[in-house]
Amino acid sequence: MAETKLYGHKLIPSLSSLPSSTTLRRHVAPFPSLVSFNTPKPPRLRVLSMAIKRSPKRLKYSAPRFTKEGGMLYVEVDELGADTWKLEPVIELLKQGAVGVIPTDTVYAIVCDLKSNSAIERLRRIKNIEPSKPLSILCCSLRDIDTYTTGFPSGDGQGHADIFRAVKHCLPGPYTFILTASKELPKQCVRYGTKTAKYASRKKVGVRMPDDAICQAILEKINAPLISTSVRSPKENEWMVDPVVIADTYGPEGLDFIVDGGVRVADPSTVVDMTGSYPKITRLGKGPKLHWMVAEDEDESAFYVEDLMPSATS
Repeated sequence: MAETKLYGHKLIPSLSSLPSSTTLRRHVAPFPSLVSFNTPKPPRLRVLSMAIKRSPKRLKYSAPRFTKEGGMLYVEVDELGADTWKLEPVIELLKQGAVGVIPTDTVYAIVCDLKSNSAIERLRRIKNIEPSKPLSILCCSLRDIDTYTTGFPSGDGQGHADIFRAVKHCLPGPYTFILTASKELPKQCVRYGTKTAKYASRKKVGVRMPDDAICQAILEKINAPLISTSVRSPKENEWMVDPVVIADTYGPEGLDFIVDGGVRVADPSTVVDMTGSYPKITRLGKGPKLHWMVAEDEDESAFYVEDLMPSATS
């Protein structure tokens, strides 16, 4: 008799091999997506116990296309973006001020609407971010970067290279560029504190354009940047790359949704500070050091040599 795989295990007969008189029904709880048959009760119970023993977390979150667990939406999407139509409920939630988790081209990120003050406050509470810690923005295009920052440094004819022309060669990509924030960026993104405490102004903001099909689809559909912070384990302070583990950890803290794009690699973005006299790498991550970037231990004077940046003029 042919068999059908249940979450990666051959456990139950396939539908085509069942007698025509067999009826099919779905269980509503506790596993809404498990399919069972009107066969004797003991075999069905054995199937469930085997599945629960092998993968309890996957059964809880990853089986259905759309699930609600304690008010949290969990959506599985093909990592190559073949079924981004599933993201429509996520887009609606973001527009309503939701806070959730999405994949990027590096690690997973907790995101919310850039213009929703209440969502930004909830994001900080969920991840327990200290007031002094910065938040980044995920952008869909260079136009978004120009809107919410003063842009990339331009050449001045005195040996300072035109960085913008070089940056275009590595975006979208696994880089976070620290730029000077513009007046268009909401105050909650450049100030920290509470209504009763004195705000500390921060004129800089990290911007990202991830090279990830799911992330790009979300940004295109919502047609606006998102506030972002990488997902770390609250106890071990390590990158969290499995969306199921993220759901178990941060779901109870108040997340509204999680977009599952598969398990990622614990390799964060490379952070480049563009606010000084030269592009300085403050954290080397997935993005490789390019010839126009200067590491902290390098001589910055090398940056001004004209032949240092051939790609900037190509």
